[in-house]
Amino acid sequence: MNKIKLLWSNLRSSLWFLPSLIVAGSVVLAVVLVETDSNESDRWLAQWPRLFGAGAAGARGMLSTIAGSMMSVVGVTFSMTLVALAMASSQYTSRILRNFMRSRLTQAVLGIFSGIFTYCLIVLRTIRGGDEGAFVPNLAVFFGFVLAVGGVGVLIFFIHHVASSIQASSIIASVADETVQSIDRIFPKQLGHGAGEADDGPSPCDRAGLKWQSVLAGQSGYIQHVDNAALLRLAVKSKTVVQMERGIGEFVVQNTSLVSLALEAPPDSETTAALQAAFSLSRHRTLEQDAAFGIRQLVDIALRALSPGINDTTTAVTCVDYLTTILARLATQRIPSSHRYEGGELRVIAKGPSFQSLVAESFDQIRESAKGNLGMMLRMLGSLETIARLTDDLSRRQALHEQVEWLTEVANRTIESPHDRSRFEGRLGQVREALQTEPILSIHEPPTQA
Repeated sequence: MNKIKLLWSNLRSSLWFLPSLIVAGSVVLAVVLVETDSNESDRWLAQWPRLFGAGAAGARGMLSTIAGSMMSVVGVTFSMTLVALAMASSQYTSRILRNFMRSRLTQAVLGIFSGIFTYCLIVLRTIRGGDEGAFVPNLAVFFGFVLAVGGVGVLIFFIHHVASSIQASSIIASVADETVQSIDRIFPKQLGHGAGEADDGPSPCDRAGLKWQSVLAGQSGYIQHVDNAALLRLAVKSKTVVQMERGIGEFVVQNTSLVSLALEAPPDSETTAALQAAFSLSRHRTLEQDAAFGIRQLVDIALRALSPGINDTTTAVTCVDYLTTILARLATQRIPSSHRYEGGELRVIAKGPSFQSLVAESFDQIRESAKGNLGMMLRMLGSLETIARLTDDLSRRQALHEQVEWLTEVANRTIESPHDRSRFEGRLGQVREALQTEPILSIHEPPTQA
């Protein structure tokens, strides 16, 4: 099942799959319309000679012109797509290229132009005149004209789409939307019967002192997808506990530990193969189950914008705004426990992201790159305040409190202007006031790295 999902994800991300389907549809359409032309249809179409009265030579000339024009437009469309990809890669980050390639609109436009070209070739081949026995599929020829006019509209719309899609705000918003969808897919689902939020404490198996047997990865790559239901079924079937050694988005080296089983003897080859098949590994990360990858993309864009060579604070601020949107959605979600039970017994020890780790992923590197940048620091304070107001969870508020303290430490070291420092301290007071709820006041331990 994982292999099927991986194949489908790769097909969706390709620039050839959907266009190929559209081209195949255009071939079917051309054949159907040509076969539809008959003596009866000719008499019916003869009622509108100005629309359907083209001779063999005229029909050939028109279809030849349309076909040649469509191939030129296909070349222009490919060039525009490649230019957009190159600009996005150099100005933002190469990790967003897959988002452009996954665009159904871009794939459909390429397919439409290629389909019109193929349609014209098929119909053109059926036109006969003179000694060949005259046959002009007037309905198919007219429909070719309609497709050509529609193709002009598609080209204009595609130019507008490309101009809009390469804007920083559009790219950032698109990544954020996909990440929020990924969070909604992942965290409402709980496999087995866990208790409470995700935890990293010792498992009952650790206390029982059971022996762990490693199952090695069959190849190297990033974990794109994990079939949690399959892991639970295997654990129940084998009457053991499956512990994930690597989580979604992590890189696994071939012949290193992928999962561990609480068994006295190594698992048989069938169980090993089934456990390996529960993990989909590839050369790149995807957003299907990896919300941290979406955050990583936005952080990369912000870091590139804050670099001395670009110095685009506005784009970095936009990234922080959309990171706030993602974390605000996450702040209201219940993250299942890493210990998953079935029938009252522990069966799976999962490894996944926590709220604390995603907050750290969002702000740690940006905070260091924003040294001395008052605008960025103020926006980050506002972001942390917004997220804090959406949750009363003790550990989550503590993670936000630590981020505020670390940001304050950076500001004290790097903001030199007394006026700027005064503005920062005024905003800081508001944020700390928002954080001063009962859960925060009950914490006396020093901050620790999230």
